[in-house]
Amino acid sequence: MNKIIVKKENIYRGDLLLVNAVHPLKNNIVTKLILADAQFPDIIMEANAAKYLQLVLQKISSGNAIIPVSGYRSYEEQESIYTNSLKENGEEYTKKYVALPNCSEHQTGLAIDLAINKSDIDFICPDFPYDGICEDFRKNAPDYGFIQRYAENKEKITGISHEPWHFRYVGFPHSKIITENDFSLEEYMEFIKNFSFENRFIFECGNGKNIEIFYMKLDYDKAEVVLPENSIYQISGNNFDGVIVTVWRS
Repeated sequence: MNKIIVKKENIYRGDLLLVNAVHPLKNNIVTKLILADAQFPDIIMEANAAKYLQLVLQKISSGNAIIPVSGYRSYEEQESIYTNSLKENGEEYTKKYVALPNCSEHQTGLAIDLAINKSDIDFICPDFPYDGICEDFRKNAPDYGFIQRYAENKEKITGISHEPWHFRYVGFPHSKIITENDFSLEEYMEFIKNFSFENRFIFECGNGKNIEIFYMKLDYDKAEVVLPENSIYQISGNNFDGVIVTVWRS
């Protein structure tokens, strides 16, 4: 068996971090940032998220029809965007579409704003319609770990208005579970708490392969979990009280 030590610091690392006004970032360190698209040298993302973004775009043969608008932002960049939006757009608009510094997913490197390629693109609210190549992206994104983060009718839960252009990497199969159940990320974090090491959520991949998911609350500095020998697993914090463990089983 494989004994894994999960430390409290793991709460604030990983693809499933819930970042919002209630749960601001505690750890603003992104391990590796690369270009989201080679044609846009100013837009970077967390390396794994950038890789899977490109795979979605290749899958739908998007060419230059979809372009990245905003990826990773530092605390200082987010602060500047928020302050400038207050001056230019007012408080009501800014609160709908711009998160406070340390409350923005963009600071994780896991979020990307996309736009249909046209001459005039709004940086804060880019156009990403529910048809054509943009809808092709939206439908295929969950297969590659992405969700549309801020859906319509979820504003009271997320604290952010409907944003058709904002996508967040959470990893597979979490992206499929979230999308198929019409969850916000906030709702998924509550849902997954129902599944412990003894009572795991089973995602069936077919061909006799399953992915097991469970939640661990970390009340102490560290905890131990025993997984099958040589198992493939990922551990992500939720950014407030525990971790989600994902185990690939055959």
